[in-house]
Amino acid sequence: MTIHENLLGGPPPTHLPDDPEPREQLAGGTAPAEVAAALEGVVGQLGPGEGGGGVRGAVVESYAYARTGYHRGLDALRRSGWKGHGPVPWEHEPNRGFLRALHALARAAQAIGEQEEYERCTQFLKDSSPTAAQTLG
Repeated sequence: MTIHENLLGGPPPTHLPDDPEPREQLAGGTAPAEVAAALEGVVGQLGPGEGGGGVRGAVVESYAYARTGYHRGLDALRRSGWKGHGPVPWEHEPNRGFLRALHALARAAQAIGEQEEYERCTQFLKDSSPTAAQTLG
């Protein structure tokens, strides 16, 4: 049994397919908006500090970036067999974009006064990956 298997018989962890190109482009200094526009299926690569100006900068822009990453991430998870629940491990690097977008969405929602969305996203992050919640916390 792996560390990510659910002892209660829940769904197996979902692992998104690896596409290192967006990470490499971002690491090489390509603007996040250019990366997102050029690559089909980019999953939440625009986390906090990587576009949108951060929550302190342009709050609405941050919310929009995070929401886009979150929804594109959900689409990718579903294409990978995710059924709307179950682990999305932080330890699988391709999942990190979605988890970062979920965290950024929670922060941005809180910043614009959407407390229910903040709480829902925060709980979703904890349920998906306790490691991500702790790491990004």
